[in-house]
Amino acid sequence: MIELRGVSKRYGDVTALRNVSLTVRRGEVLTVVGPNGSGKTTFLKILAALERPTGGEVYFDGVKVNEGNAAQFRRRSTMVFQRTVVLRGSVRDNVAYGLRMRGLPPSEVDRRIGESLDVVGLRGLEGRDARGLSGGEQQRLSIARAVALGCELLLLDEPTANLDPETLSVVKETISGLNRETETTIVMATHNLLQAQELSERLVLLDRGEVVEAGRPSALLLEPSREMARFARSENVFTGISRAVEGISHIDVGGGVEVKAAFSRMGRVAVHVRPEDIILSKGRLESSARNEFKGRVTAVEDLGPVVRLRVDAGRVFTVQITGRSFAEMGLSMGSEVYVTFKASAVQLI
Repeated sequence: MIELRGVSKRYGDVTALRNVSLTVRRGEVLTVVGPNGSGKTTFLKILAALERPTGGEVYFDGVKVNEGNAAQFRRRSTMVFQRTVVLRGSVRDNVAYGLRMRGLPPSEVDRRIGESLDVVGLRGLEGRDARGLSGGEQQRLSIARAVALGCELLLLDEPTANLDPETLSVVKETISGLNRETETTIVMATHNLLQAQELSERLVLLDRGEVVEAGRPSALLLEPSREMARFARSENVFTGISRAVEGISHIDVGGGVEVKAAFSRMGRVAVHVRPEDIILSKGRLESSARNEFKGRVTAVEDLGPVVRLRVDAGRVFTVQITGRSFAEMGLSMGSEVYVTFKASAVQLI
C-alpha cells in the first residue's frame, strides 16, 4: 500500500527520521514502538502526507507522493493524535464536521455518525457537550471521527495513553474490530509492547530516527535483540524467579523488590506492568493492591497532558500520571513517593 524508500526528515538541525525504508501492507495492523524522540510521530505524519520528507521518496499504491498530489492522498488517510483535539459543540457536531467538509449529503452524514459512535461505544451521547466528556471518552470520540471518514489508512499516535481500563478495552476492541471487519490498514505508534503484541501483525522498532528491526511481534519479543531488550526494560519489563503461594506468584526481580502477580507460575518468568496501571502517591495508600514500593523520582518527562516519571524503588518503575496530578502533588526530581499497583496489573510475557 505504502512504500518508503530512504526517507529522512529534518527539522533544522534535528534529524527526526534517517534513511527509513519500509513497506506498509494493505489490510495489516503495523505497530511502531520506540523511546520518546525516536521519530514515531514524524513517521506517522509522513505516511499521512502531512509532512514532506527532506530526503527519499514515498509511494502510495505505486504512485510517488509529491506536492501536486499530496492532498489527494491525505483524503485517503486520517490520523488521530495523542493529544486529543475536541471541537466546540456536541458529540454529533464533532463527528459531523469532517463529513460535511467532504460534502456528504445529510442522510449519509447521519448514517456514518450513528455507525461510528456504535463502534466506539458512545451511541446515545450525540447531544452531549464534547468538551464535557471524560478524557477516555474524548479519545474514543476522536477515533469515531476518524472511523466515520471511512479512510483506507488509519494512523494512531499513542491511542491508549492515559486511559482507564474500561476505555482501554473499548479502544483496543475498536482497533482490532475495525481492521477485522473493514480491512482498514492501521499503523499505530505506542510505548506499550503488550499492546503491540496483542493487536499487530508486524512490529517496527525505531530508535533515533532509524528502523532498528521489523518483524512479527512474537519473533521480536520472545528472543529480543539487545536494542529491543533495552527498550523493553525502560517500560517496566522485569525478569526474575517466581514462586507460587496460594495462587499468587511472588517474583523476585532483584533490588530487594518482590512483585506479586495474579497467576501461579514457578521458575524464571518475564512480566510487564503498564505505566498507566501504577498509582503514584506521596504517602502510603489504603488499598487492596498487593504491590507497594517506596522510592524516589529520578526522571521527569513532560508530554503535555501527561507526565512520565521514573521512580527508583530498588528497581526502576516508569509511571504515567496527568499533568494536573503532577502539579497538585508538587513533585520534582528527588521527591519521595510510593508506587502501588494490583497483582492483576502484572502481565506474563
